[in-house]
Amino acid sequence: MAVPKRKTSKHKKRLRRGAHKIHLAAAKACPNCGAPQLPHRICPSCGYYRGKQVLTIRAK
Repeated sequence: MAVPKRKTSKHKKRLRRGAHKIHLAAAKACPNCGAPQLPHRICPSCGYYRGKQVLTIRAK
């Protein structure tokens, strides 16, 4: 069974755990309607992608 030879220092432990943070998705404004939109996805509010109508959105 593998057992560490030395105790892991607080510095090493905290350096490793610093990479475990949550990354938020980068939302940008839709060039057509200005609503927040995830990159490389169809805009959920207007249905446009790269300047073309891809999806028809019905009014609620």
